[in-house]
Amino acid sequence: MSVHQILVLNGPNLNLLGKRQPEIYGHETLDDVEEQCLRVAADLGLSVDFRQSNAEHELIAWLHEARETVKGIVINPAGYSHTSVALMDALAACSCPIIEVHISNIHRREPFRHHSYVSHVATGVICGCGTQGYTLALRRLAVLLEKVNP
Repeated sequence: MSVHQILVLNGPNLNLLGKRQPEIYGHETLDDVEEQCLRVAADLGLSVDFRQSNAEHELIAWLHEARETVKGIVINPAGYSHTSVALMDALAACSCPIIEVHISNIHRREPFRHHSYVSHVATGVICGCGTQGYTLALRRLAVLLEKVNP
């Protein structure tokens, strides 16, 4: 059985996870999230490439590189959710399932956060589940990729 490669992308300011607004985003760091993702992915028979960038063009370049090789994408676009048509277009060029993740419930926050361009091309959206949203996204991808029974 082959291992499916999953790209986990994190947008701007997530490198400050655990330090920036812990009352909203919690105390876990992005390294903690990566460790959780690697552990769960291994249990599911998935392989994870975990990345973060504050630069929109870098996220887009990574998506262009991955579109022919990965079997699924988990993305927390952070602030780019609400502003980036370019990121949405790059995701639309990917034929694999895409799960959008937000640590906080964006629908209980400021009105400008209620809209996400990424949601228009995402297979599913997980928000408000804290950092557990990442592992929930991996579990969903495993089901979509028929790696586990639903």
